[in-house]
Amino acid sequence: MTASTDTLLSFEESLEKFDPAMGLEVHVELNTNSKMFCGCPTEFGAEPNTQVCPTCLGLPGAMPVVNRVAVESAMRIGLALNCEIAEWCRFARKNYFYPDMPKNFQTSQYDEPIAFDGWMDVNVPTEDGGIEVVRVEIERAHMEEDTGKSLHVGGSTGRIHGADYSLVDYNRAGIPLIEIVTRPIMGTRANAPAVAKAYVAQLRELIVALGVSDARMDQGSIRADVNLSLAPAGSGGLGTRTETKNVNSLRSVERAVRYEMQRHAAILDAGGSILQETRHWHEDTGVTTSGRVKSDADDYRYFPEPDLVPVAPSREWVEELRGTLPENPTEKRSRLQAEWGFSDLEMRDTIGAGAFGLVEQTIEAGASPQAARKWWLSELARRANDTDTDIAELGVTPADVVAVQALIDSGSLNDKLARQVFEGLYAGEGTPAEIVAQRGLAIVSDEGALSEAVDAAIAANPDVADKIRDGKVAAAGALIGAVMKQMRGQADAGRVRELILEKLS
Repeated sequence: MTASTDTLLSFEESLEKFDPAMGLEVHVELNTNSKMFCGCPTEFGAEPNTQVCPTCLGLPGAMPVVNRVAVESAMRIGLALNCEIAEWCRFARKNYFYPDMPKNFQTSQYDEPIAFDGWMDVNVPTEDGGIEVVRVEIERAHMEEDTGKSLHVGGSTGRIHGADYSLVDYNRAGIPLIEIVTRPIMGTRANAPAVAKAYVAQLRELIVALGVSDARMDQGSIRADVNLSLAPAGSGGLGTRTETKNVNSLRSVERAVRYEMQRHAAILDAGGSILQETRHWHEDTGVTTSGRVKSDADDYRYFPEPDLVPVAPSREWVEELRGTLPENPTEKRSRLQAEWGFSDLEMRDTIGAGAFGLVEQTIEAGASPQAARKWWLSELARRANDTDTDIAELGVTPADVVAVQALIDSGSLNDKLARQVFEGLYAGEGTPAEIVAQRGLAIVSDEGALSEAVDAAIAANPDVADKIRDGKVAAAGALIGAVMKQMRGQADAGRVRELILEKLS
């Protein structure tokens, strides 16, 4: 648990005095079968250091070869972001030392990216129930390789400071990455945190639709770096920025922007200056802490990679890939909102909860739009909020939601029992059908058992029974409640009502 020692200005006062500018860098691990420059497999979760070879370990004499599928995926991402695709580009060596980088340089792209000058229109929920469209300009989307992964053992923070020792797993070193870099996002003011969250959410949906990555933030296959600066209100300028690294949930992207805005504002308001540095985001406490002084591009001593030939995609190849792109995200949302019959407020809440793609997949799997929305935006959104978890990381799939709704439609469950099924899904107890069987949740359909329970409720509540006999049908609710309590909620309330009225008519 990392506590904050920072002084924060209130969010409202921060906006009175300063204008925020953001820049978002999103790293996407591609789902290729092999690494960027060698034939090693890319399976997530393999035993440490079992998916390595002389090339990705940077051993003397090993020569890299570019992964064609990774190049193709990079171009499709660039095209989907309305970027220009370079007719000629090349790789560079980004030189810096860190233990998880076996070559002591990262093969990346610097001044010649494969995709550049793009944009994406982002749907941002507003407080008045509407949706604002914000255009985020894309500076570049370039290819590079991922680094290894360090594990710091001992200490209380999981970071290198205070650790007893460190271990390095190089399985991830060399996995293809696309880094998507925005231009400064300005003028969003109070909406800045929401814009950041909405951009990463919509970008993740686009990446999944392209089929180039599973884009799972919990596994690090998509990660966001949040750059933020403040300038005096109305100045139109840019301040000194900080970069909060590897933020791995949509909720935390929003929180990190808000926190850094308040931290910067407090420092500037007190007459201090911002240190250009990287910051670590702490999911548990919602604070950032100092990492290292931020290097400028010159400090990395970029130079062209001598072991790799340039990449020069033909215009025919580019146009062929353009024909494989999914529907424009903004147009798709408008179309689906009309098809689903959602109001603007319902669509805003769906997007705001990060559930748009999940609702879409649930409907595609067979649920009605209203059923899909009901479960994702009530039970599942509540659980996500209570546990500080992204709704997509709850362990519940669209297929699970469809299966639960099918059990309700068949009369095997009611909504109250369905919530217990979701509890079982969170706990990993199996499929919805297995959870119903294991927990004994199925609605009792035995007419004899229901009849006995109704008789017992009538006998225990003679005054209520008399009211119903006198024509006060609304009083049946009390008897229904008594029967449902006796049956542990495992009765069809509609059938119970019918039996009560039959017996007392």
